[in-house]
Amino acid sequence: MTSTASNDANDESRSSNANDDPVAAFGSWLRSQRKLAQLSLRQLADLTSLSNPYLSKLERGMHQPSVSSVTTIAAALGLPTEAVLAKAAGLVPGFASAHDPATPVVSTEAAIRQDPALSEDQKLALLSVYRSFVDVA
Repeated sequence: MTSTASNDANDESRSSNANDDPVAAFGSWLRSQRKLAQLSLRQLADLTSLSNPYLSKLERGMHQPSVSSVTTIAAALGLPTEAVLAKAAGLVPGFASAHDPATPVVSTEAAIRQDPALSEDQKLALLSVYRSFVDVA
């Protein structure tokens, strides 16, 4: 088996585990968010003051994160803490209702990052296009 085939098999295994296990699902989601932020595991560890091995275990679905770890990770990735806590708890964060001003608003970038229907490449493309419209000064 080639290295690429082996990696594909591992990715498929992680995907099927992520569907069944909320800890594995959070780990997979965390990895995709880190990659979308264009951070290495080491860079995220530096930003969060969490150890590289600990973050690796989280991404591989081998450890349930603490609330303080999730809060720190959310801040480092620039994501709403509530949304990341909901993901870590296995819940799907809701989007604000136009009729309910008390419901927290999810940013456009956060919504793109959280959309399970989009691939990582599609998310990167959408984020790039979105930023090109809003970052015009």
